Amino acid sequence: MKPSVRSAGRYPDSMTGTTTKTGFLAGFSMGIRLLGRGFRVWSTSPRLMFIGAIPGLVTLVLILAAATVLVLNLQNIATTVTPFAETWDEVYRNGIRVLVMAALAGAGLLIFVYSYTAITLLIGQPFFERISERVEQSLGGVPHEVAAPLLASIARGIGESLRVLVVTVAIGLGLFLLGFIPLIGTILAWILGAITGGWFLALELSTPAFERRGLALKQRRTALGAQRSTTLGFGIAVFLLFLVPFGALVTMPAAAAGATLLARRSLGETHKP
Repeated sequence: MKPSVRSAGRYPDSMTGTTTKTGFLAGFSMGIRLLGRGFRVWSTSPRLMFIGAIPGLVTLVLILAAATVLVLNLQNIATTVTPFAETWDEVYRNGIRVLVMAALAGAGLLIFVYSYTAITLLIGQPFFERISERVEQSLGGVPHEVAAPLLASIARGIGESLRVLVVTVAIGLGLFLLGFIPLIGTILAWILGAITGGWFLALELSTPAFERRGLALKQRRTALGAQRSTTLGFGIAVFLLFLVPFGALVTMPAAAAGATLLARRSLGETHKP
């Protein structure tokens, strides 16, 4: 039976919403700095980080293949979902289909980025666990660490990732529909996609650190939600770097390290050297 965070008296500030409040920009900037500190691990443990990049390479090949299929079929999909435009003037018909393709690209991007993270974490779990542990050790270790059986941890991780993926797909569909609004809809869809993607990336990447403390998905959401601006700053920075060609390979191990710092900060633990 997992210990109750409230009853055990652990992490009282972050889990009860009484953390010290900071301005949104200050918190957002802190999240970016946490990712920057994650990148520093490349200089202190280059071999570990390089090994941590290998699962990302495998996943990247799979994701790029799926993305290529989507891109090659964007026009056909746009034509299929807009049969009502067949009788329109060519300018309007092409215009609505360009909007549909942009909306599809935005929604697909959100799903692909999250899927990349979830699959990479699953494939490279031992490596990312080691990266996270290295960060924890440099900051004094984990108070009240909860040991979880490996198979049970993997099964729970898969289940939680699938739950989040379902929500991500639903949000992606909503962003796709939003993209039908001329001009402003497409812009809003991409902005909201980055925000949503950033939140889910932070939630997923911080899983090893939270699991080490016996905290389930709901508790992780509560802890990160109490530091929402910091969580978004970290997650959106990761999301944008994932969009840089091959940036995900270098960013993923650093994000695993930075997410550990984010988890510690959200729980009121030491997160500074």
